[in-house]
Amino acid sequence: MTRQEAYQILAEYTKNPNLIKHALAVEAGMRAYARKYAEDEERWGVVVLLHDFDYEIHPTLELHPQKGSEILRQKGVSEEIIRAILSHAHHTGVPRQTLMEKTLFACDELCGFITAVALVRPSKKIAEVEVGSVKKKFKDKAFARQVSREDIFKGAEELGIPIEEHIDTVLKGMQGIAEELGF
Repeated sequence: MTRQEAYQILAEYTKNPNLIKHALAVEAGMRAYARKYAEDEERWGVVVLLHDFDYEIHPTLELHPQKGSEILRQKGVSEEIIRAILSHAHHTGVPRQTLMEKTLFACDELCGFITAVALVRPSKKIAEVEVGSVKKKFKDKAFARQVSREDIFKGAEELGIPIEEHIDTVLKGMQGIAEELGF
């Protein structure tokens, strides 16, 4: 599957521009890791674009991403991609085994958190966000309380890297597409 085909599926099922921006942000983080680990950027990008494509139509734990995986199977998406998508959600019971699966999980929540950090800056520019400012916001439990800090730290741990390095990799990926993200 190509990026364009994955994006078409995302756009078909996702109308909320913030959810599309989330997919693009996570894609930027994943592609940064794909480059870092000499993996297939295109394949990793496809996984990310599809990871939450069904969230608007299946916004509950009982349905997302399980029902979405059924749609993807009908569209001929590979089991490797579907498995990675299922593994990004604890409640599916699908363990993360591959580097791609672990990276998807690691990037997902962190991208949401970095977005929140950028949006509270007076300029709302992601270019001005630094690793230290992200770490500092972790301590404020009221800030972006819906984002699981536990998942962010667990993601870095599963990748076997320090949290600072993880934040830096994802942040740089997102900064590289700041215009697309509206920053």
